[in-house]
Amino acid sequence: MAVVNEYKFYGKSTTSADSNVALLSPGENETVIVKSIRVTNKSGSNTPTISITDNAFFVTHTQQLTANTSVELISLPLIVEGGTVLKYSTVGTVSDGVDIAISYLNIKKERTD
Repeated sequence: MAVVNEYKFYGKSTTSADSNVALLSPGENETVIVKSIRVTNKSGSNTPTISITDNAFFVTHTQQLTANTSVELISLPLIVEGGTVLKYSTVGTVSDGVDIAISYLNIKKERTD
């Protein structure tokens, strides 16, 4: 079985309160190692909160986002295995936008049979 590694970046912007929106969903033959999840509140006045889950488990729960700031949500690498879904939820007013940026390594296990 061959392994293919790809370093990737993914960005998502939202302007509304969202619930359980998929960010990353590795395939059955993939494992993703997330190095960074950085969230930016683009509003000068809104202070929404964000939660990140890996399936039903909270990675971060109700992190408040101060106006006009960016926050790093993880301090250690996060492993997301194939068949699971990394999701986000936002609450509060996010009309001016919240950006979510993820830097990760995607490991694809190639089948040779």
